[in-house]
Amino acid sequence: MRTVVIALSFVLPIAAAPAQVPSPALKAAVAAPTRTPANTARDTYRHPAETLAFFGIKPGDTVVELWPFGGWYTEILAPYLAKGGGTLIVASPPGKYADQIATKLDADPATYGKVRRAFFPSGLGSEQVAPGTADVVLTFRNIHNWRMGYLSADKQDYSVAAFRQIYAMLKPGGVLGIEEHRMPESMDTAGEMSSGYIKVSTVRRLAEQAGFRFAGASEVNANPKDTHDYPKGVWTLPPSYAEKDVDRARYTAIGESDRMTLKFVKPK
Repeated sequence: MRTVVIALSFVLPIAAAPAQVPSPALKAAVAAPTRTPANTARDTYRHPAETLAFFGIKPGDTVVELWPFGGWYTEILAPYLAKGGGTLIVASPPGKYADQIATKLDADPATYGKVRRAFFPSGLGSEQVAPGTADVVLTFRNIHNWRMGYLSADKQDYSVAAFRQIYAMLKPGGVLGIEEHRMPESMDTAGEMSSGYIKVSTVRRLAEQAGFRFAGASEVNANPKDTHDYPKGVWTLPPSYAEKDVDRARYTAIGESDRMTLKFVKPK
């Protein structure tokens, strides 16, 4: 795994974070037979063991997974934390996406019976993650949704509020782990509101304005084949294939999007 630190003009550079080797327990969770075959097929693009190892998740942690949708990472986190005495909380927007993950959890109580449920962001449901209770908060490819006002009736950007709420739910010293579609810094920032791609500088600004300290970046989910300039944004690439059969072979050869993998810490 290649690990680098990205230094931006508005923050001081920090030392490179050391590479993390996935533990046997984490490897076992990724290899769990309870995972969906269609999901394991995406491991070659998403590198779940290396990603979670980089975030430093321990088996006994209380982990909040934001907007899990179909539960791609939930399939790994649930058995990993359950066996280690930890707690997984899936925090979804109310409605069909909360129902979607609930259906998955309810269908296999042996695997998911210990998973707790909450709503995020606040104001969208009564069950919230209590302040100062999480060791780790994870968000995988969700910040572009918040920027674009996804699920918001007025289509307003609520990423600033989302980061403030994440900061509140973490314990001092707690970790925020982010994986997101990465827009090159040279591209027009206005594209963040429609393409699904976000600049690292934007994510760092949002996190640091909320009070987080940048702790490192990994290139484990980088994809140099991604040109970031598709007819229907990031959804043109697999697994969405928004253009359906148009240039499908080309997009398959590119693979899933180029992604940032960032780690932040709530200061003690």
